Amino acid sequence: MKDWEIQINYGIKTGFNDAFIISGEKRKELMEQDPKSAEIIRPLLRGRDIKRYGYEFADLYLLFIPWHFPLQNDTTIQGASEKAEQAFEKQYPAIYNHLLKYKKELSNRNKAETGIRYEWYALQRWGANYWEDFYKQKIVYPNMTKFLPFVYDDKGFLTNQKCFIVTGKYVAFLTAFFNSSLFKYCFRDNFPELLGGTRELSKIFFDKIPVIEINSEINLIFETIVTEIQTLRTQKDDTRLLEVEIDNLIFDLYQLTPEEKELIGFIEIQ
Repeated sequence: MKDWEIQINYGIKTGFNDAFIISGEKRKELMEQDPKSAEIIRPLLRGRDIKRYGYEFADLYLLFIPWHFPLQNDTTIQGASEKAEQAFEKQYPAIYNHLLKYKKELSNRNKAETGIRYEWYALQRWGANYWEDFYKQKIVYPNMTKFLPFVYDDKGFLTNQKCFIVTGKYVAFLTAFFNSSLFKYCFRDNFPELLGGTRELSKIFFDKIPVIEINSEINLIFETIVTEIQTLRTQKDDTRLLEVEIDNLIFDLYQLTPEEKELIGFIEIQ
């Protein structure tokens, strides 16, 4: 995997979830107070929400406020943070007033940063060089899990720090491969088992996994099937036949013998 053209990154670390992660009800309230609030309220997936080929959206949202927002390109001038805060309060008054209730706790986050200061209302230091990846086609998976679930996301969900995201080439195929019986049979033990039977799915363990080279045509075949599976799962329909089809396609790519295919079988770990 280390030779693939992909990037594996953590989800967003807020530094204080109570301020930045809001319910659907709170989202509605903020938008009623100021419709512009919708511009920086994004749907959020947590590690516990991720399922095999799907997710259970918990109606939670993230206030997406990067450093120096909304003057990200004007941070070298004297007093930039003060001007950014004034601009933010003017442009998004409802969200500013919501965060103002947590100013003490949010300001204390700066103490954990070594000589780095950022606006009290902004997200903690995180993903400064990859935030745009959240809006690309990607794989989302939990950092710790019993079940090794992976979901293909083309809807631009943000994720918390309990998830990893994978972006780059052929992520549809990789979603299918990671959810396949071959992956679970051969590589499940590559991830260390922790207390309670969970496994840690850190990037360093993925780097060592051998994955067959494919091309865009093969990726498109898997993208079509993965998308169909995930659509059917949202409708609570049975997807077993399509998942077996994916297994067989992967078995053939790896040129497994009939005996090897039968030995692995269909491993359904949700």
